[in-house]
Amino acid sequence: MIKTPILIGIGGGTGSGKTSIAKQLFEKYGEGEVVVIEQDAYYRDLSIMNLDERHKQNYDHPDATDIVLFGQHVISLMKGAAVEVPIYDFATHLRSKETKKINPHHVIVVEGILALHYPVLRELMDIKIYVETPADIRFIRRLSRDIDERERTAQSVIDQYLKTVRPMHEQFVEPSKFYADIIIPEGGENKVAIDLLHTKIKAILS
Repeated sequence: MIKTPILIGIGGGTGSGKTSIAKQLFEKYGEGEVVVIEQDAYYRDLSIMNLDERHKQNYDHPDATDIVLFGQHVISLMKGAAVEVPIYDFATHLRSKETKKINPHHVIVVEGILALHYPVLRELMDIKIYVETPADIRFIRRLSRDIDERERTAQSVIDQYLKTVRPMHEQFVEPSKFYADIIIPEGGENKVAIDLLHTKIKAILS
């Protein structure tokens, strides 16, 4: 049984560098100290829809996330209990039948575009971070990622960006930065901000 862990929330637009910061924390403190929980794993189960219908869904709206399950899992980890995190297939937009077991850790990082949007998560966080990166850089990163990792075509990524990603960013993601304790420009490239974050985490853990 570990002592009450600290919860760090990392929000910000798609491709802003959230994952880079989370990875740096993981590398700094090690697998035994830090675990990263991604919002993307908690998209709602849409198995009742066919593939074409699933492709048309707005995955950047807050309602696309199963926040009840997400919140329950974070609370369980904070209380020292292991959880079975869903595994999401971005090609089919379905949850896998398999799950990933996550054990409690001293540092829990919740990462996602809307990590700071949901009150159920935000109220538990010890440190709230918003990663701010110019829109053109974020779009290029998303385009590369979705083509390379999620089996998307360039045109489908562009269409989705214009139809849902950009409007949802402006309506929900960008406003969530006002809940942040720390706003980090350029994500993991901002070494000064990362060093300050390490110092703050060490102070809480000590």
